[in-house]
Amino acid sequence: MVDTTLYTVAKPDTLEYKVFAKTNEKPISFFHDIPLHPGSDDKIFNMVVEVPRWTNAKMEINKDLPFNPITQDTKKGKLRYVRNPFPHHGYIWNYGAIPQTWEDPNHRDADTNCNGDNDPIDVCEIGEEIGYTGQIKQVKALGIMALIDEGETDWKVIAIDVNDPLASKLNDIDDVEKYCPGLVSATNEWFRIYKMPDGKPENQFAFNGEAKNSAYAHEIIKQTHEAWRKLISGEAESKVATYNATVTDSPNYVEDAIKVAFQETGLEPTVFTPPVIDQSLHKWYYVAAPKI
Repeated sequence: MVDTTLYTVAKPDTLEYKVFAKTNEKPISFFHDIPLHPGSDDKIFNMVVEVPRWTNAKMEINKDLPFNPITQDTKKGKLRYVRNPFPHHGYIWNYGAIPQTWEDPNHRDADTNCNGDNDPIDVCEIGEEIGYTGQIKQVKALGIMALIDEGETDWKVIAIDVNDPLASKLNDIDDVEKYCPGLVSATNEWFRIYKMPDGKPENQFAFNGEAKNSAYAHEIIKQTHEAWRKLISGEAESKVATYNATVTDSPNYVEDAIKVAFQETGLEPTVFTPPVIDQSLHKWYYVAAPKI
């Protein structure tokens, strides 16, 4: 479990908005300093929430800035938002990334025959709680899809918060279909069509869109974690910002993290208070699922 305090710079829905994480009053990187696992159980992973469910702003860990704050993605100088392809509204899960993983753009995956997309591995967390940007959740990986995005492998892990009421029932991808009928197919549909309102073609998947099982997901996470180790050590060639406050044997370990983390903002960071959400209003009811 990582005890973090979140700080923000500027206001949401602005080009300047950033979310930073600190622990023990020291800035840390969402990408490099949050550990892969919260404890000794190698089947439980940390997840950084970038985009809360039902929201549209395309928030992501910024690979270019020191200490990798979460910022809103841009295109041609404008903030990016996903559209609402009927019947979906915004992102249909808590969307984020598994820290200390990296989809190496120089590595061609044997199964997808495409190189990695240069990002940490993506996660769709399907639990009933709506998260918030910068939240660190502990999740179980239930399965994985391989989106092919502009010729690159873009893995999508399907996971559930370990504290969710359904977590004890869900251990593999078949369990998702049993207890959350329609969610896997809705996930496939969302990724296929979410760019189409902007005039782009339908996205494609490897494996004919099939979601691979939990064992396959764990293997991909393991591979991308090893790729991250090469990245953080300087062994892999990349322009990704690898400043960090915890990997002491890495070339870009920084002792004076505050100076480096905030040097480019020019603004004073303020403590972020997570929003209070009436979660009962947002619970999904799978009426065709077995009663529990």
